[in-house]
Amino acid sequence: MPESRTVITFGTFDVFHVGHLRVIERAAALGDRLVVGVSADELNLRKKGRAPVFSQAERLAIVAALKPVDEVFVEESLELKRHYITEHAADVLVMGDDWAGRFDEFEDICEVVYLPRTPAISTTALIEKISAGS
Repeated sequence: MPESRTVITFGTFDVFHVGHLRVIERAAALGDRLVVGVSADELNLRKKGRAPVFSQAERLAIVAALKPVDEVFVEESLELKRHYITEHAADVLVMGDDWAGRFDEFEDICEVVYLPRTPAISTTALIEKISAGS
């Protein structure tokens, strides 16, 4: 029996939309088990300069409820990626292609795959559209 493959991916997953779903489905298709790191509220504030619309607990609950997701955890720091990959025994790291090349350093411990983002879907753009009332 072939060895099972664990895939790990990370994201904020705020204002959950079809682009989020597609990346999770495509990541899950690369292995047998999908582990998702959801950015902590504090990390999102440092990374994007704003707090998420939905709380960390809400975002964890949404992602955990998705059929392709086997496990979720809170990503406290971008600097801990290597730790998270080894802690969850991931064979594949999946990131959006907007991060292309940024995580190649982890190729010594796992396969690194950058997936194209769903065109014309952006959480930031959605939030701006909602805020503008259009």
